[in-house]
Amino acid sequence: MPCFDRKDRESQFTMTTMETIRKVKDTIEKYSMLFQGDRLLVGLSGGPDSVCLLTILSKLKSEFNIAIFAAYIDHGLRPEETPYEIDFCRKLCKALDIPIIIKSIDVKSHARERGLNRQEAARELRYEAFDEIASEANAGKIALGHNADDQAETILMRLFRGAGPLGLSGIPPVRRQIVRPLIETERSEIDRFLKSEGIGFVTDSSNRSNKYQRNKIRHLIIPAIKEMNSDFIRTVSRAADILRDEEKYFETIITKRLMTLVSRKSDLFVELFLSPLEAMDTVILRRVLRRAIDEMNGLHGISFINIEEIVALVKSGKSGDRIYLPKGIRAIKKYSTIIITFEEPARLRTCVLHRHGETILEESSMVIQSTTVAGAEIRDYGDGKEMAVIDSDKAYFPLLIRRRLPGDCFYPFGFGRKKKIQDYFVDEKIPRDERDIIPLLTCDNNIVWVVGYRLDERYKVDKNTKNALELKIRPLKI
Repeated sequence: MPCFDRKDRESQFTMTTMETIRKVKDTIEKYSMLFQGDRLLVGLSGGPDSVCLLTILSKLKSEFNIAIFAAYIDHGLRPEETPYEIDFCRKLCKALDIPIIIKSIDVKSHARERGLNRQEAARELRYEAFDEIASEANAGKIALGHNADDQAETILMRLFRGAGPLGLSGIPPVRRQIVRPLIETERSEIDRFLKSEGIGFVTDSSNRSNKYQRNKIRHLIIPAIKEMNSDFIRTVSRAADILRDEEKYFETIITKRLMTLVSRKSDLFVELFLSPLEAMDTVILRRVLRRAIDEMNGLHGISFINIEEIVALVKSGKSGDRIYLPKGIRAIKKYSTIIITFEEPARLRTCVLHRHGETILEESSMVIQSTTVAGAEIRDYGDGKEMAVIDSDKAYFPLLIRRRLPGDCFYPFGFGRKKKIQDYFVDEKIPRDERDIIPLLTCDNNIVWVVGYRLDERYKVDKNTKNALELKIRPLKI
C-alpha cells in the first residue's frame, strides 16, 4: 500500500481542492451562469452541498468579480435541529466574510391550505423565499447546491412517475435566475473537497429516513445500480445533457407552432384551435400541450400520463368530452377548439322565478319564460327539456331557482320512485363541472323541475288541474 508523508498528503489534498474548484468553474462558464459584477444569493442549509458551494464561490469571488450573499431558510419542521444549523451557518459566513439572511417559512400551514405534502409545500415556499431575499439584496442570480447525484435521483424519480423527455432531461443547470454550479459535480467529489479543506457541515436527520422516495433511491436503488455501472451518475448526467439539447431544439419549433394555435387565453385558461392539433404529429402535440399549460399556471403536478390523456382527447374524443386532471385542471373538447382551464366551474346563483315574463340565468346561459294558463287551456304538457307545465296549485309561489345541494332528491316524471339528484346527473352523463349550473326549480325546498331535463312527478298537471304554469326555455343571447 502506498505510503505518503505529510508533504505528500498536503499536495494530494491541494490537488483535490484545485480539481473540484476547476470543475465548478468550468460548469459556470459552460452554462454562462455568472457574469462580471453579478450579485449572487447562495442557498445555505449547512449541509455538505451548500457548504461546498458557498466555499468554492467565495474562492472564485474575485475572479468573477461578484458580490455574494447567503440565505438560510427555516422550514419550521425540525425545531430541535434548526438553532444549531443557523449557528453553524452564521459562523461559516463570518469566516468567509459573506452576509447571511435568515428567513422562516410555515410549511405545515401551507401544506394544509394548498393540499400538498410537506415536501411539495416546502419546495414552493423555499423558492418564494429565495426570490424575496434576492429582491431585497438586489441579487440577480440565486445559486443552489444541486449536484450530479441529485440529478440522477431526480431523473429516476421522474422515470418511475412516467415522465416524458422533458422530465427526463432532469434539473436544468440554469433556469431563469436560478443557477446550479455543482450540477456536474458528484457527491463523492464534494465529500473529498470538504475533507481536504477541513470544512465541517451539519446533517439533516430527514435525509437518513427511507420513508421519502428520494432517500430510497439514494440509499437503496442507486448503490445497487452502481454495482452494475460504477460510472452511473456521470452516465445519467450525459443522457440528461443530450435530452436538454434536443428539448431546446423542439422548444423553438413549439414556439412558432403555438403562435398560430391559440384562439383565446388568460392566466387561467387557454383555448386552442382543434383542427391543426388533430392532424399534428403526437411528438409535437405533446410539447404544444405542455407549453400551453406551463404558460398558464405551471406544470407542477402534471405528469406525462396526464399529457397523454389530453392527446387522446384531441385525437379521438367527441365534442363535449372532457377530462379532469390534477390541480383542478380540466380539458374540454368543443366543436372546433379545445379548452384547458384552471378556472373554478361556474355555480348558479339562487334567484326567484318571475310569475310572468322572463327569468334570466346567466351562469346557465338560458332564459325561462313563464306564463300562467287555466287548466282547460293546456294544449301541450312539454317534455321537461325545452318546456314544462306544472300545476301551480301544487307548486305555489314564491318558486326559487337554485343549484344542487347535498342530499337533494326528486321523483322523476314517469320513473315511479325517488332518486338522488347526484345519481340522476350521473345517469344523464352530465359532466361534473357543469352540475352546479343545472337550475333546479324548487317549492319549499322540494324540487319541482330539473330545468332542461325532467319534471317532478308530484307537480305534473292532470285532469283535476285548475291553474297551471307554462315554462319555456330559450338560450340567452349575449
